Amino acid sequence: MTIYFFAISFVAMALTVYDKIAAKKNSRRISEKTLLTVGILGGALVMYCVMKIIHHKTRHAKFMILLPLFFLFQIVFAYVITVKIVEWGILARIL
Repeated sequence: MTIYFFAISFVAMALTVYDKIAAKKNSRRISEKTLLTVGILGGALVMYCVMKIIHHKTRHAKFMILLPLFFLFQIVFAYVITVKIVEWGILARIL
């Protein structure tokens, strides 16, 4: 799980920075759909922070609203999964 989080965070950061550079050079961009997909798959927090730092897509309400919502969803999802793992005793069976 930790490896996945770091991997998706790296991908989110790299795509965001690449899209910013591509925007400045008027070259091929990353689609908004792709950026949002990476965000919902776990890169929302990092992508949001990077966008704020490099001032990329900060005027797009779609990103400034959806990315924090995705992050909240991810926190709730992780909490529910953790509670269920403890509740069902899955960890005890694995160990």
